[in-house]
Amino acid sequence: MALRISSCVIALIQRAAADAAPLEACGLLFGADGVERASVEANVADDPARRFEIDPGALIAALRAERGGGERVIGYWHSHPSGDSTPSTTDAAMAAADGKLWVIVAGDAVTAWRAGARGLHGRFERVEVESS
Repeated sequence: MALRISSCVIALIQRAAADAAPLEACGLLFGADGVERASVEANVADDPARRFEIDPGALIAALRAERGGGERVIGYWHSHPSGDSTPSTTDAAMAAADGKLWVIVAGDAVTAWRAGARGLHGRFERVEVESS
């Protein structure tokens, strides 16, 4: 079964990625049965041209809101200004095997991956994307 991502979400993350280039853009994904909303967050990585780190304050706030009955955080998104929408070895080293989604945007390409204990780089399994 394909992962449904709102076309508005895809447009948002592609626009944020284009605006941030040549740095990586990043944010959070929210939803239940699919990706219904995304946020754009500050990339606080020490080298934002090569990696991303979502602002910890934004992540903590979203998780607190979720615990309080708010939107469910189902994953993360980031851009690869290099043009390759597959996870890098750096992405794999950063990812916990927690089943969260990782959406990567590179130009017009948008791919989705589930973080686990096997797959690409020993961490990511591809998830088909369906725009809604």
